[in-house]
Amino acid sequence: MSIQIFILSKLMEDNNYPYKLKKQISEPIPLDRLAGLTESKLYYHFDSLAKKGLIESIEIIKEENRPDKQVFAITAKGQEELPKMIYKLFENADSISDMVVGLANIKYVERQKVVEILEKKLTNIKQRWEEVSGYEEKVEVDKAQEKFSEFMLGYVSTKAEHTIYWLEELIKRVKQGEI
Repeated sequence: MSIQIFILSKLMEDNNYPYKLKKQISEPIPLDRLAGLTESKLYYHFDSLAKKGLIESIEIIKEENRPDKQVFAITAKGQEELPKMIYKLFENADSISDMVVGLANIKYVERQKVVEILEKKLTNIKQRWEEVSGYEEKVEVDKAQEKFSEFMLGYVSTKAEHTIYWLEELIKRVKQGEI
């Protein structure tokens, strides 16, 4: 879904073709390689969006000794679906790193609705952490497993605290319009 949100958001700005988008995300930092985005995946998503009626081919640029370039534009249906896809991305995200494309395109959605989604996510994480942290007192650990138990408790508690801190920070920055 992130790739399709990326494509639709780029087409909101201007008509474009797949190869040009691939080039934009590969320079100067090779984000395409870091995200595992191959040219064939990008073309697949363009095709998928076109089949759904969210984008349409508007022009074919022919150049001598070069492959044809099919230029796409976002449709009215695509403009309508983009915010829904961004909200869904936030709702389904397991971590902030899963939200990057949504955060980069937050201008296409209502900030308050994003804040509500994030606050609900934060409440759920805090409730789960409270529940899990209560187990420590209920579980008896034998001497042989004591070091393992300490390690796991340290790992899980640090991860939970880290997640809560950064989600609270994200909510604050979205509310303030910094992101």
